[in-house]
Amino acid sequence: MDIQELFKITVQEKASDLHLLAGVPPTIRVDGVLRYLTGFAPLEAQIIEEMIFSLITPTQKELLIANKELDFSIGFGGGTYGNLGRFRANLYYQRKYLSGAFRLFPPHILTIEELHLPKIIHTFSDLTQGFILVTGPTGHGKSSTLASIINEINLKRAVHIVTIEDPVEYVYSEGKSIISQREMGIDTHSWDFALRSALREDPDVVLVGEMRDAETIAAAITIAETGHLVFSTLHTNSAAQSIDRILDSFPGAQQNQIKIQLAATLKGVVSQRLLPMINGGRIPAVEVLLGIPAVASIIREGKTHLIDSVIQTSKDKGMISIDSSLAALVLSGSISLETGKSYSLHPEDFLRMVG
Repeated sequence: MDIQELFKITVQEKASDLHLLAGVPPTIRVDGVLRYLTGFAPLEAQIIEEMIFSLITPTQKELLIANKELDFSIGFGGGTYGNLGRFRANLYYQRKYLSGAFRLFPPHILTIEELHLPKIIHTFSDLTQGFILVTGPTGHGKSSTLASIINEINLKRAVHIVTIEDPVEYVYSEGKSIISQREMGIDTHSWDFALRSALREDPDVVLVGEMRDAETIAAAITIAETGHLVFSTLHTNSAAQSIDRILDSFPGAQQNQIKIQLAATLKGVVSQRLLPMINGGRIPAVEVLLGIPAVASIIREGKTHLIDSVIQTSKDKGMISIDSSLAALVLSGSISLETGKSYSLHPEDFLRMVG
C-alpha cells in the first residue's frame, strides 16, 4: 500500500484529516465526521511503519524512535511546496504501534470572504502593532484564519513577516512582503530561542504558531509591546476564557504586570467553531472581541467576567458574540436550530435571537 495513494484520496475527498492506526482501515475526516476509506482492509502495523518511514529522513526516524512522537510537514502533488496541498503530520505510538495523524492544508490560502469570516477581521491586517489572538478547539479553522490575515498583509503591504511554527503549515506566495517561515526542529531548536531572536530579525509582523506556556506568552506580548504586530493561537472556547488562560499561566506575583501589558497590547480576539451546514460542508461561527479602552480597563482590573457583556453591547463597534453569530447562521438557513443551540454559550439569549 502506498501512502501517496492515501494522500491523493484525502485530497480528492476534500477531507481535513487522514488517520493511520494498526487494526483499523485508513480513516479520513470529512466535514468534521470520521469515516473509513471504502475498499481498504484494516492496516497492519508493519505496513504503517513502511508507509511512515518512507516520508521521513534517517534523522527524523531516530527522533521518532527516541521521543515516541514527531511533528513535521510535507508537500503533496509535486512542486517545491506541494501543488495539491501540504500535510501536517503527527506521528505517535499507541498500544506500542506506530500511528499517524495527517492534517491537510489546501495549496491556496483562502480569503476572509471565502472562509465566511466577518468583515471586521479585515481591520486586523491594517494594524501596524498590537496583539491578535485566534482561538478555538483543535481542527476548527484557526490556522486557516491566521493564514488568511497574514496573506492579506503579504499582498498589500511591504513588510517583513516572521512566522515561528511547529511545523510550517501554509506556504505563502509572492506578494509585497518578505516572509521568513521558521520551523521548529529544522530552523530553530526552541520556541524560547526563536522568540528571543525574532526581534533581531527586523520583523514588522510576527506569527507565533501556538502559545504553549508562560514563557511563550510573555515573549509574544513583549514583542507586541515593542511596536510589532503579533498573531498567535490558543485552544480556548471564548474571548473571556482566552484572557483568563493567559493570566492564569503566570504566578500570582506576575499577574499584575501581565494584566498591564496585555491591556496595552491586545487589539482583538477571534474565537471560532466550524459547524456542520444543513446542505453539507462546514461554516464558522465567530466571536470577535476588540481591544477598545473599556476592554483594556477590564483586563487591567481583572474583571474578565464582564467581557461577554461588553461584546454584547458593542455591536456598533464591530464586536460579535458567539450567540449572535450562531443565530445569524440559523436565520440564514446555513445551520440547524439544534446545531446552533448545542454550541451556544447562553441558550436563552440565542433562542430569543432566533425566535
